[in-house]
Amino acid sequence: MEGGHSSELAEKPMTTISRHYFGDDLEESPFSISIIENMKEDYGLFVWPCSIVLAEYVWQQRLRFSGASVIELGAGTSLPGLVAAKVGANVTLTDASDRTEVLDNMKKVCDLNKLKCNVLGLTWGVWDASIFSLHPKVILGADVLYDTTAFDDLFATVTFLLQNSPGSVFITTYHNRSGHHLISFLMAKWGLKCLKLLDGFSFMPSDKASGLSGNIQLTEIVLNDVQP
Repeated sequence: MEGGHSSELAEKPMTTISRHYFGDDLEESPFSISIIENMKEDYGLFVWPCSIVLAEYVWQQRLRFSGASVIELGAGTSLPGLVAAKVGANVTLTDASDRTEVLDNMKKVCDLNKLKCNVLGLTWGVWDASIFSLHPKVILGADVLYDTTAFDDLFATVTFLLQNSPGSVFITTYHNRSGHHLISFLMAKWGLKCLKLLDGFSFMPSDKASGLSGNIQLTEIVLNDVQP
């Protein structure tokens, strides 16, 4: 292949649409969610395993999400949030304010799936006007625990949202690369506690689990009301 042609291909964004199925014929109202993915190296909009696991959890807990106010942090391709919207939640999809391509893609994916979600630029640790009006019952975050330098900003934002909406919960999936110790440390630091900790594969259908790898955990985190 000639160099010029190769370079031209390398610069062209590799956009695909993946389809993700929930439920089966034995369950009520099975459906699929279509996601626009972009494999361009510095763009990175594709569905991570943690998103697939969290989206499946939302589907299996769908009665809990119906009618609830839900925010997805660092949503990216937004699969968990879109599933929540499909089962009747009032969903706000968020990602960093400066990631305009990602935010634009969220709007396209909502349109593609004929779902009405609020799309909002929300940068962790930044206190602009938009965050004060958010009162979520459930906060979702798939693979948001990957950059240790952002952990405190993430947990500051999560803690504020939990305080802003009494009785709310943060549900997150993450690759358990260094044990649960770091998460435990951060929860203690920010006055939070773990309500539930699950192996991500423990509730995945076998056909979905077979395509995933890694040690994925799901945890539900709430405010620790019992202060020392």
